[in-house]
Amino acid sequence: MEWNTLLLKMTVIEAENISKRYIIDHIKGNAKGNTLREIVTDNVKNLFTKKNREEVSHEDFWALKDVSFKIEQGDRVGIIGSNGAGKSTLLKVLSRITEPTHGKINIKGRVASLLEVGTGFHPELSGRENIFLNGAILGMKRQDIKNQFDAIVDFAGVEQFLDTPVKRYSSGMYVRLGFAISAHLEPEILIVDEVLAVGDADFQRKCLGKMKDASTSGRTILFVSHNLTAVQGLCNKGMFMKKGQLIEMGETNQVLATYLSHVQKTALESWWLTPEDAPGNDKVRLKSIKLVPKFLDGQKHIDVRTKFKIQIEFWNMMEGANLNLSLHLNSLTGECIFNIGTASKSFEKGIITAECEIPDNYLNDGSYSISFMVVKDTSSAVFNFEEALIFEIEDYREGTSWYGKWPGYVRPKIDFPITQLELESVS
Repeated sequence: MEWNTLLLKMTVIEAENISKRYIIDHIKGNAKGNTLREIVTDNVKNLFTKKNREEVSHEDFWALKDVSFKIEQGDRVGIIGSNGAGKSTLLKVLSRITEPTHGKINIKGRVASLLEVGTGFHPELSGRENIFLNGAILGMKRQDIKNQFDAIVDFAGVEQFLDTPVKRYSSGMYVRLGFAISAHLEPEILIVDEVLAVGDADFQRKCLGKMKDASTSGRTILFVSHNLTAVQGLCNKGMFMKKGQLIEMGETNQVLATYLSHVQKTALESWWLTPEDAPGNDKVRLKSIKLVPKFLDGQKHIDVRTKFKIQIEFWNMMEGANLNLSLHLNSLTGECIFNIGTASKSFEKGIITAECEIPDNYLNDGSYSISFMVVKDTSSAVFNFEEALIFEIEDYREGTSWYGKWPGYVRPKIDFPITQLELESVS
């Protein structure tokens, strides 16, 4: 017993001042616009245009900057942070896929990584052949792979397609087989990056259970996910990354609270003191936009249960103008969730305000942006304030063991009764 306790306290991963730099090239005088269409068009033009060496500038981008930490054997560590925080780069460095620009890593034990769909698979080989290939890459003996073969196939649920080239597998089949191989070939350290977003509910439940079982036998888990519910349910420790730096590492709930406070603190209000500094034009300028949540007792962060108001104030520099607002709530990938508008009214010069309330149990968890347009005479756009506010809605669930992403952008709470009409014996 004392020996097992000693093993669990042994440091298996130690990172000292890890930094990773990438060099980004910029072509001077070529940024005519910031839209995707303009960037693609400019890049295509550059293929047929001679550019002098002097016109290309280089920028250092630090994906990781002086990251240091220690992880002990048996820890289940959830790594969280927004997109671009450096989470995936850190896992690639720990997996030896890429080398750090500066710093040192000491890892004790065999590492298995599942960083993206199809990692380590040869597309022309069958599922059966890839099991043995992955096992060999992990340093397993052929007999050890054979001993685990049936369990891998059963866990992945790909027996019917075992001798089919994996290039014909769906993304879900890829992930199931990849995770099954990594988990069953008993690496001392398992590194997993956002795979639960692909599989179905049953597979996600099995993955979480398998990772918990692995940690009780002394194996170490590093788990990157945007699903904070899954991180909370699986991990005993958390790491909060932001802009390539480690902000906090410690007990999971404390790290999650710190992360959510950072998200909420920066996202719920934007305001300007004078029209000269505010976005807009010579007709209208944005004074402020706020998201005001109505929290339940004990609630500190916006989740799917939270009702909130959107409040907008803007300066109007036009006399006697018939104005209305058209508000769009969009996903961060650009899809419009809904569009609502105010009535059109006549306004004089001064400050105009508008407010709407979004009901509770309506939006799904995820990241959203608010854009709105000031419209004149119900038809002429005065100014479009794009992505005036960006905010996050967190997940909340009760009575379920499924931690996968709830599909869809809306998640209304609608009565959906289920009853038994009559009893019937089943032979």
